[in-house]
Amino acid sequence: MLLNKNKPQENTIFEFLWIAKIMKKLSIYFLLIFFLFSCNSTEHVIDGKYLLTKNTIVIDSVKTSGTELQKYILQKPNSRFLGMPFGVYFYNIGDTSKPKKASEWAIKNPKSYQFIKRFFSEKQSIAYANSFINLNKWFLEFDAPELLNEKKIKKTQDNLSAYYKTQGFFKSKVSAKIDTLKKKAKVTYRINKGNPTVFDSIQIKIQSPILDSIYKNSGITSLLKKGEQYKDQTFRNEAKEVVKLFRNNGIYNFTESALGFYVDSTRTDNKTNVDFLVSSNRLIENNGKYIERPYKLHTIRKINVITDYSFNNSLQKFKDTLNYKGVQFLAYNKILYNPKYLYENIFLKKDGIYKDTLTNLTRRNLKLLNNFKSTIIKFSYERNAEDELTADIFLAPFEKYTLGFDTELTHSNIRNIGVSGKFSLTNRNTFKGAELAKMSFLGSWFNSQNGPGWEIGSDLSLEIPRFVAPFGLSKFVPKQMSPRTLFSLGSSFQKNIGLDRQTFTFLTDYKWQYSPTKTIQLEIFNTQYIKNLNVSSFFNIYNSEYQTLNSISKLYNNTSNDLTLPNGATNFMNTVVNDANFRASNPEEYNTSLNILNRYNIITSDFLIPILAYSYTFNNQTSFKDNNFSFFRARIANSGNFLGLFSSERNENNKKTFLNIPLAQYFKTDIEYKKFWEMNNNSVIAFRTFLGAIFTYDNSSIPFVKAYFAGGSNDIRAWQTYELGPGARNNGLEFNIGSFKFLSSLEYRFDVVGKLKGALFIDAGNIWDISGSSFVNENEKLTNFSSLQNIAIGSGLGARVDFNFLILRFDVGFKTYEPYLQNQKWFRNYNFSNAVYNIGINYPF
Repeated sequence: MLLNKNKPQENTIFEFLWIAKIMKKLSIYFLLIFFLFSCNSTEHVIDGKYLLTKNTIVIDSVKTSGTELQKYILQKPNSRFLGMPFGVYFYNIGDTSKPKKASEWAIKNPKSYQFIKRFFSEKQSIAYANSFINLNKWFLEFDAPELLNEKKIKKTQDNLSAYYKTQGFFKSKVSAKIDTLKKKAKVTYRINKGNPTVFDSIQIKIQSPILDSIYKNSGITSLLKKGEQYKDQTFRNEAKEVVKLFRNNGIYNFTESALGFYVDSTRTDNKTNVDFLVSSNRLIENNGKYIERPYKLHTIRKINVITDYSFNNSLQKFKDTLNYKGVQFLAYNKILYNPKYLYENIFLKKDGIYKDTLTNLTRRNLKLLNNFKSTIIKFSYERNAEDELTADIFLAPFEKYTLGFDTELTHSNIRNIGVSGKFSLTNRNTFKGAELAKMSFLGSWFNSQNGPGWEIGSDLSLEIPRFVAPFGLSKFVPKQMSPRTLFSLGSSFQKNIGLDRQTFTFLTDYKWQYSPTKTIQLEIFNTQYIKNLNVSSFFNIYNSEYQTLNSISKLYNNTSNDLTLPNGATNFMNTVVNDANFRASNPEEYNTSLNILNRYNIITSDFLIPILAYSYTFNNQTSFKDNNFSFFRARIANSGNFLGLFSSERNENNKKTFLNIPLAQYFKTDIEYKKFWEMNNNSVIAFRTFLGAIFTYDNSSIPFVKAYFAGGSNDIRAWQTYELGPGARNNGLEFNIGSFKFLSSLEYRFDVVGKLKGALFIDAGNIWDISGSSFVNENEKLTNFSSLQNIAIGSGLGARVDFNFLILRFDVGFKTYEPYLQNQKWFRNYNFSNAVYNIGINYPF
């Protein structure tokens, strides 16, 4: 390359670096393309075998995804990402014929093995061999090519045929067609359902007088109805309901084996008659023979509670016993629990009839005490009495004192990188009523744009498994709802974090399980006192506001000198907002100064925030692995209404105070809904929407910590935390907040390979101002439906690594629609250079 001698050297160096950068990118792209083209999913498929690439389901000549049929298909193609089976590619890099031991590797690679041994040692040569062996094993842990198996195809046909018979299609036909091309195979399953069979006459015959009386008096409605389609699941549900009915009405030993469904299969008109029979007797074993016994109504004659059960002491004799209201409490050492409070969670009653619901309720409530490792309830017959039971409740307690320690790495646009830790000490059964006392100490350190910062704090909490309330209010919530009372007291101190906030918190919280899916929470005296210790750093932290104010100062004073910090800036704000002449001559600059002063007063103000709140939560998720469920939560909160009645004092900003502390006065409502759908191939569609609003009154301001913000790894991921909004305003401020928020997210989660999972997502939302303040610009306000055009939209993709105990998440968010832009709001900055890279723990919602 010829260089121009007249060209400055700096430009020549810049061109060289630019060319090097381009070459680096091209080399990366070239290597990626080379890797993809060199991957061959059928590389290790031997002749005569085929890689299964696709299953197609055709039902009555209509092609369908057949989501409900996937579990009956025994052979499925390898999972794909972006249309490619990356798992197979990695698996093919490995080789099943390679050595499994270092000695075998040494025989196959003698030169390499002896070279390492000669220059280092035998130990190093073995480690060298194991490194290759382990790498090969790692590749072979990925998805092996799914080879076509005709036996599995035939078994799948049988499975599908059997499934449709359970749905009433007794004449259905299932066939499978295999298409092969270049060691790849596709399978098409064709299903002709035929006409369904429906129920005709239904007769229920109960031979036992006791069972017949219970059934008739219950008023239960049978699930088997004339004219409805035959389905196996209907019979299962009917059997489950009948068993539940009898076992909740004293028939302890009733099981499904006593039920029989007899279906008439002789009819040819696609109708069937059903006889539902309930046996009059049960079978019991006696000296190796089975004899019949009639069903009887069972009562509970004795209740024993072992409070310190363990496998090691189960053969020992009890040393302590105590009777409370007919329940016998026993211990191998000493009874450490107050029987009164354990009795409140035992719903089985002496001389009461046996009920499954009461047994399960007792087990659940005792488990929710968080005092016992296990809760086992066993029933046995009283001697010479087949209708009387003894209930033995075995409680295996946790250790009284337990220590906990948690650590976490953090990263955001506010905190570049940081680490936090929490140490806790838990004391169970603190006052012999199954209480949980917990003392925690927390600390964090991080590095930010303003240098190193830290936070320390501690809190003390006491959770009582019952309501602690005056005037007999606890009677309004039954014990069956597992009422809880939580008292908490805490404090935290910050250094070089914002304005070095100091916080004191006191909380009284009532919570109860209204039903298995519904929870109600009532926060009483949830009081927080916030004090800012470093107000003088306001303009150092909110530098953009200082720059704006500084430019107005130069115009106002006709000078080029900068405002001094902090006194110069604060004095200038108070001066300029009281200058009527400047307001008339420079209305825009005047309003800007007024806005900055208002924001300064809100953020730097101390606050007393006494909250009274009510929360309702619905969650029908049955277990951690359940991916088909809904979640709904609504919370209504008020701050300052009660304490405001006891004070008429106001500060210089005309804000109501209590004990000379500004009182936060507002109503706040949050509504959140989430829905999850489990799709085929271990994929999930997740939807989340949130709506929140804050309404202040009596000239109060919204505390910064209670205001809404947008952006971040769990929010709108195409913007950083506090970066977006309010509305269509792009003011460049570091921390943007609002009093109204809307957020909605749709995410598709899927498996990639091994523990690696992927996601595609769309986030939409923003914050607005609904305070009606004159300090707020019009494009920041939510005035009517036209303001919804300022909803920002971000989209992107993510990668997640599932470690079972946690999920490490990496999401890339692209700005898709930016409401604050003047022109070309769609996809204007949809690129990697303007993307936001989010690192998080667990799913965003």
